[in-house]
Amino acid sequence: MAEVRIYTTTYCGYCNAAKALLTKKGVAFDEIDCSRDPATRTWLVEETGMRTVPQIFIRGVPVGGFDDLAALDQDGQLDPILAGTQTPERI
Repeated sequence: MAEVRIYTTTYCGYCNAAKALLTKKGVAFDEIDCSRDPATRTWLVEETGMRTVPQIFIRGVPVGGFDDLAALDQDGQLDPILAGTQTPERI
């Protein structure tokens, strides 16, 4: 299974939805709460160009937020990415 890292805040409904989707699929993930970490939030903006959370990285590649993750799942692309048979595309 691919390494998955999700950057979240404690007050984010989309973060909870992303974690629920990953959990439902049986995906282990590292969660980084950046609620009170301005340095990490700044890095996320520099890395992804996005100011919103969650920001989800699969195998070190930023794939977007919850809507992007859900779209990958609906399109049937998430499972192959997680299995390592498809390369995640950078947002």
